[in-house]
Amino acid sequence: MRALVAEAIGSALLLAVVVGSGIMGQTLAAGNDAVALLANALATGAGLLVLITLFAPLSGAHFNPAVSLVMAARGELPWPRLLPYLAAQVAGAVAGVLLAHAMFGLPLLQESQHLRSGWPQWLAEVTATAGLLLTILGGVRHARDKVPLLVALYIVAAYWFTASTSFANPAVTLARSLSDTFAGIAPADVGGFVLAQLAGAAIGGGLGGWLFAAEQDTAGA
Repeated sequence: MRALVAEAIGSALLLAVVVGSGIMGQTLAAGNDAVALLANALATGAGLLVLITLFAPLSGAHFNPAVSLVMAARGELPWPRLLPYLAAQVAGAVAGVLLAHAMFGLPLLQESQHLRSGWPQWLAEVTATAGLLLTILGGVRHARDKVPLLVALYIVAAYWFTASTSFANPAVTLARSLSDTFAGIAPADVGGFVLAQLAGAAIGGGLGGWLFAAEQDTAGA
């Protein structure tokens, strides 16, 4: 139960950071989208560093169905725990969006009008999610104590080098469709993003599992 609560709280706070910093950044940037994106990226990275450090000992700090699926496939998360993890992540993510809206005095439930579709966006999500899984698996192999920092830095970078600004998370994608703000995504575009993220997770998880296991075997030999 502590693990599920940790996943729910962590996901909620992550979305509160993502959506809230997007609202604040866009408001203060006065129309300068580059400044707003920079604020959004830095706040998200800082939030991830704190949340992963705090909650990793309790639940692994996945906050992401794609990560949980890969960890279950690797045998690091028992399959009976997978669905409860996914439910906690989605519920927490939605709650975080509602919290962000409430803090800024906005309508709690919204429908995003921010269109994010087309193969460049989908390719960006495949890349972002595959890179995230490689970062996690490589970090666990080489520098376990630095995984929170590595993930945070990767996401800050991916905000800027991917065309989609790196959602890389099905729960985040679904929840952001409920926010017609800087961080939103139109509900019609959610399916394409989620499929791309699952494909990226399969690529990153498979490649990372082979790459770092092969290195471990070689070192052992």
